[in-house]
Amino acid sequence: MFHHIPNIISVFRIFLVIPVIYYIWEDNWQTAFLFMLIAGISDGLDGYIARKFHWESELGASLDPMADKLLLIFIFIVLGIKGIVPEWLVILIVARDVIIVAGLMLYKLITNELKMRILFISKVNTALLIVLVLAHLFNLAISPVPVLFFNLLMIMIVVTTLVSGALYVILWSKCFVKYNKHHATTK
Repeated sequence: MFHHIPNIISVFRIFLVIPVIYYIWEDNWQTAFLFMLIAGISDGLDGYIARKFHWESELGASLDPMADKLLLIFIFIVLGIKGIVPEWLVILIVARDVIIVAGLMLYKLITNELKMRILFISKVNTALLIVLVLAHLFNLAISPVPVLFFNLLMIMIVVTTLVSGALYVILWSKCFVKYNKHHATTK
């Protein structure tokens, strides 16, 4: 029973998408900040618990990044619509995730296998994105955040987004080549 706790936390984070988006849309910054803080904490907590108690699972390996993608993509779209984050940043973040998911789905379609491998730089990117959302919400709800902080954070996000996107393209390409070589030799 306890070994399901990380997956339950990931599912909980998926359900947090709705209130976070709602409160951002309604300009209820303090409540949005609170829900986003809970979502951010849950992102670190589910992985920590899974590793600490050896409760990793295939379901968890899929749920955790799916929860992150759903949460962050929808939040950034809404923040972009409201003019809180630049549109180009929203496009960059969404495009990277579309490329990653498309590569994963294409690999699944061709090979009938689903191999989820989360790169460390992708985890860093997710953490930076969560910090950026929290910083914007903190800025709107509680107290001003220095512009320099936002600028440095966005530079780190652009770099990690581009590098992780490129690394995923390389990773999927290597997987396809390996799959094709394996199947060419077994025919």
